[in-house]
Amino acid sequence: MEKVSGIGGFFFRSEDPKALAAWYEAHLGIAPVPGDYDTPPWEQEAGATVFAPFEKVTEYFGNAEKAFMLNFRVGNLDAMIAQLEAAGIEVRRDPESYPNGRFAWLNDPEGNPIELWEPA
Repeated sequence: MEKVSGIGGFFFRSEDPKALAAWYEAHLGIAPVPGDYDTPPWEQEAGATVFAPFEKVTEYFGNAEKAFMLNFRVGNLDAMIAQLEAAGIEVRRDPESYPNGRFAWLNDPEGNPIELWEPA
């Protein structure tokens, strides 16, 4: 059976796409979509990717109006949290460490939920 080899993109609606792309670049290091075919897009490091549909009524994402939550792997969760908080971004840290790693949560300027994951 042929299967996909990874996620090639994540596309979602935004009130202000340019401003939101700039926020992701400034705070999470995700380069915006290039304006030409010669400039490479953002490249993620190889690693685990969890593809997990949740129950429609889940409270895990926070705001029930949001249909998705982005999960980004990070190498150093404490450094990422410090960087975000220094920029005035509220981050909710999970005080527990789990067999699969550590987690923290924040929202982008449009309220989209983001989970940061430092794999174990």
